Amino acid sequence: METAATSFSLIELFTRADIVVKIVMVGLAFTSVWSWALTIEKWLQVRKLDAGARAVELALAEAKATENIEELSRQGDPSARIISIGLNEARAARRGGTLSEAGAAMAIERMQRSMEAQLSREMAKAERGLGVLATIGTSATFVGLFGTVWGIMNSFRAIAASHDTNLAVVAPGIAEALFATAMGLVAAIPAVIFYNWISGKIDRFSIRIETIVDDVITRASRRFSEAP
Repeated sequence: METAATSFSLIELFTRADIVVKIVMVGLAFTSVWSWALTIEKWLQVRKLDAGARAVELALAEAKATENIEELSRQGDPSARIISIGLNEARAARRGGTLSEAGAAMAIERMQRSMEAQLSREMAKAERGLGVLATIGTSATFVGLFGTVWGIMNSFRAIAASHDTNLAVVAPGIAEALFATAMGLVAAIPAVIFYNWISGKIDRFSIRIETIVDDVITRASRRFSEAP
């Protein structure tokens, strides 16, 4: 019994496998580690985005909102960069003196467009790497299945060569083949979960920033209309 258990250990299944199946296993192990590393990186990035959005919301509630947001922007916060660009447009418009109704409308439009453009750039940075997770999630299972099919083909060739259909003859090869499928699932399932989770976080961040942008636009429009 001990020999059988040893012969079917994960290390033994790998070392006895065909070279093609070994390549599949190594590739799947690498993609699994890659997906975990990428997930940790994106999780830290999303935490930073949420913290920045919260800081901008708090800054807007304070008397020195512009100065606080400018300071956050200089520190490299993505949310502050988006709002800071809009505030710069508002200051540029007010430097020209009293704005007419048409001038105020144009200034508001420039503010909105500049902030939306910066939001698009920040979202592109935030979504960078998600395609890798999506690819791993959709393809790892099929790669593992390829390794399984290849391993089972080798098992059938061994049966044909030995003219022996005893289960003890074919079991090791089938176990090695199924191990490749298991590794494919181990790589694919977390990648799909991580992709959906991080995508949801990034989408919520985008909605949150859009709400902040609308708030800034509303405040600027009110100030333009109240200006003498």
